[in-house]
Amino acid sequence: MNKKHMKIVGIAFAVWYVITRPEGAATLVNSTLGGLGGAAESMSQFVSAIP
Repeated sequence: MNKKHMKIVGIAFAVWYVITRPEGAATLVNSTLGGLGGAAESMSQFVSAIP
């Protein structure tokens, strides 16, 4: 399979997951965004600590 097919399969899986388990998908998105927010906060603290 080439990249185009893998992309289509990935999108189809994401749509299927959202349709079949909307609560699980919402939890996954929420935890992912929370993790990214935590990483951004840590990076901000690191940069602020550099003299």
